[in-house]
Amino acid sequence: MSAENNNLIPSFVVLQVGARRIALPREGVAELIASPLIYKFPHTTPLIAGVVLRRGRILPVLDLGPGVSGALSPSTRFFLVVERHTSNAPEKCAIPVQGACELVAGIMVPAADLEGYVTGHLNLNGEQIDVLDLEKAIALGAANQNEWIPATEALS
Repeated sequence: MSAENNNLIPSFVVLQVGARRIALPREGVAELIASPLIYKFPHTTPLIAGVVLRRGRILPVLDLGPGVSGALSPSTRFFLVVERHTSNAPEKCAIPVQGACELVAGIMVPAADLEGYVTGHLNLNGEQIDVLDLEKAIALGAANQNEWIPATEALS
């Protein structure tokens, strides 16, 4: 495959959230970080597991586990920094990940009748990986915690 053809195939980051492997479009992923400490504090936003410090910025840690896999994510020191577009300017947050993350190229197959936050799936070596719409997954996670927070308002 030539370099030009390779650039035409979309890329995704595959990660483990709880017991489930999911994918996010590469364009929304900034980096994978190791943070020795997650800071926790009293608050009422159910999706926020705490915050991590990265490059002089405070990043909220969003636990997608309850909405995506049905359980809180286990403790970890690895986080995927993703970019959200909730207002005029993009903002970053961190998602706890378990195990390895991998960058894969593939064609997403749009699928009907999937969970509200799944936009399609990838076939990765015979395994079907759901591709998430991050904003919808965040909104669903808030709803599962008996507190509806529209994606445009969650962590704004």
